[in-house]
Amino acid sequence: MSAPHPTIGQLLRTLRARRGWTLKDMSQRCGIPLSTLSKVEHDRLSLTYDKLLQISQRLDMRMSELFAEPEGEVERPITARRSIGREQDAIRVTTPNYDYYYLCPELRRKRMIPVLTRVRARSLEEFGDLIRHPGEEYIHVLEGRIVVHTEFYDPVVVNAGEGVYIDSSMGHGYVVAEGCDEALLLGVCSSADDQLMQSLLNLHEPAREPGREPTR
Repeated sequence: MSAPHPTIGQLLRTLRARRGWTLKDMSQRCGIPLSTLSKVEHDRLSLTYDKLLQISQRLDMRMSELFAEPEGEVERPITARRSIGREQDAIRVTTPNYDYYYLCPELRRKRMIPVLTRVRARSLEEFGDLIRHPGEEYIHVLEGRIVVHTEFYDPVVVNAGEGVYIDSSMGHGYVVAEGCDEALLLGVCSSADDQLMQSLLNLHEPAREPGREPTR
């Protein structure tokens, strides 16, 4: 069974999203009141031929282009998910050498995992084996200094206010630099794997303190 043809509202919304315009931008460009455009995009109002012609002319498009569906493009639904990252709500992993705070744990299947890390390990012997997990990550040093150890590069010192972006499938580990007792890092791990959160927790499951599990 073929998918239903998109409405004019869906087509206009997709066109606007492709061009990176807000509803206000679209209104100003095509000369249609913002409130009218909003109702059209939500399929609560239709447009006359004259108004469609006006839009196509103002946007310098043929009418046929206005109704064309981009080949292979699928509009992603707006999930409207939001979560406030608070340390007290985080899933916490505590060891003598580091503390991890996995933020926004109530959201399931995140493809971007924010994490605060307090590092106390002074050497790879204290840190343990280099870790690997799917995706990529960015680590920004908020306080202190760290030495970043990776599988294929020489160790590098990263100071407060600096960061490092790496392929997370490459073995990696972070330890405090000489002269520092502790470093505070803000990290973001990202992956197309929707089980990324579980993959990260599995790295140190024996050390994890009881806490809230992701709920949605």
